[in-house]
Amino acid sequence: MVYMPMAYIYGKKFVGPITPTILALRDELYNKPYSEINWNMARSSCAKEDLVYPPSRMQNIVLACLHKFVEPMLSWWPFNKLRKSALSSLMDHIHYEDENSNYVGLCPINKVLNMICCWIEDPNSYAFKRHLPRIHDFLWISEDGMKAKVYVGCQSWETSLIAQAFCSTKLAKEFAPVLRKAHGFLKAAQVTQNFPTYNSYYRERSKGAWTLSNGENGWPIADTTAEAIKALLLLSKYSPSLVGDPIEEQRLYDAVDCLLSYVNKDGTLSSAECKRTTPWVEILNPSESFRNIIVDYPYVECTSSLVQALILFRNSYPEYRCEEIEECIKKGTLFIEKQQRTDGSWYGTWGVCFTYASFFATKGLVAAGRTYENSVTIRKACSFLLAKQLSSGGWGENYLGCETEDYVDSGSPHVVNSAWAMLALLYAGQVERDPTPMYHAAKELINLQTETGEFPQQETVGNFNSSLYFNYSNYRNLFPIWALGEFHRRLVGNKN
Repeated sequence: MVYMPMAYIYGKKFVGPITPTILALRDELYNKPYSEINWNMARSSCAKEDLVYPPSRMQNIVLACLHKFVEPMLSWWPFNKLRKSALSSLMDHIHYEDENSNYVGLCPINKVLNMICCWIEDPNSYAFKRHLPRIHDFLWISEDGMKAKVYVGCQSWETSLIAQAFCSTKLAKEFAPVLRKAHGFLKAAQVTQNFPTYNSYYRERSKGAWTLSNGENGWPIADTTAEAIKALLLLSKYSPSLVGDPIEEQRLYDAVDCLLSYVNKDGTLSSAECKRTTPWVEILNPSESFRNIIVDYPYVECTSSLVQALILFRNSYPEYRCEEIEECIKKGTLFIEKQQRTDGSWYGTWGVCFTYASFFATKGLVAAGRTYENSVTIRKACSFLLAKQLSSGGWGENYLGCETEDYVDSGSPHVVNSAWAMLALLYAGQVERDPTPMYHAAKELINLQTETGEFPQQETVGNFNSSLYFNYSNYRNLFPIWALGEFHRRLVGNKN
């Protein structure tokens, strides 16, 4: 999605007017005068801090051949007709993406690049005019200046998790208006139709899915769909007078159908599409700052969400696609177990990092019937987490662990890491075995809570592909609430 508009701009050989703004940007962006830059040398240069994925020798050879031999040929007849056809096809795909994402785009990078392509094609076009107002979807003014989001929003994702957190507290009656609004939002945010001719544009089914945001950009996300299904099924257990009417049965079937369409052949779940090819194509990865971006790999976190959602759904609708669902649960559970490391941890791709993955993996395994008593995987996970607990009672994990792929202790407690670890241990039955570590963890979370009731903003806990870090603003409140609520519920249950 990002390289399509880049290819179009390059293929058009577009050069805009050299304005004072352009000249100022050249001075600001480059470390030497623009006229002195050797662009052949610059093609392969990258700051060492950004060089996460060095180009392979094969890639360097292919790119050098394309640049030296193929590129000049595409400017001559009849090969220039091939380029013209390719540019037309690219623009067709760009317009398809814009129209079906309401000009928001998958992310701000391809949104801006697509907008530039539309401007190059026709500065007065309807498409370009539609792009302009959607820039503001990504920008806001905070206390220290203008900021930009890495995505249009994560409303559906966070609302699904917040609803589950509230359900864990057993305070549904007290906070019924909040849950009613969350319930209504999730029902309204579901994507209710497929994009036209989506197979022709290499897209997946979208009918029944949820996007990461509010549904407006149209990009279905597999684990968001799973978490939304979980939240809706949990809310359906409450009286409609409290939380509103449950989602229509057919729409829930659509959601499960969509979720199952995203499942890989081995029963795992990726993030935005099925795994379509093999890992060897990563040698063609053109990005020097991100690894593992050519293939949408299966992830422990996503597969756990899948397993949990299907088990909850099966409990309420045991007859619907029962054999497929049962097979998927079995395969997904085995995948989670196989991904565990020898030290009992799991590596997290979408959060920082091992506490995040441990929370999802443990919750998924417990949902599938694994317990501390019958599963060595659960026992190893508990041992790992307890070994990483700080003397204060909390957990603190540094983002560098995402890059080194080893647990990096931050040395100080983090409310979100602490909540993730605490939840994993709670689901694994730590209260029933020895509640002392949980008392220490709960005390640490309570001590970190501010006078206003919220929890402090600490280091970022969002991660993507080991090198992109971002903030989920609601995590610092939703997960501590979830952990404390779950702990209290289990303590009361044991005493009763």
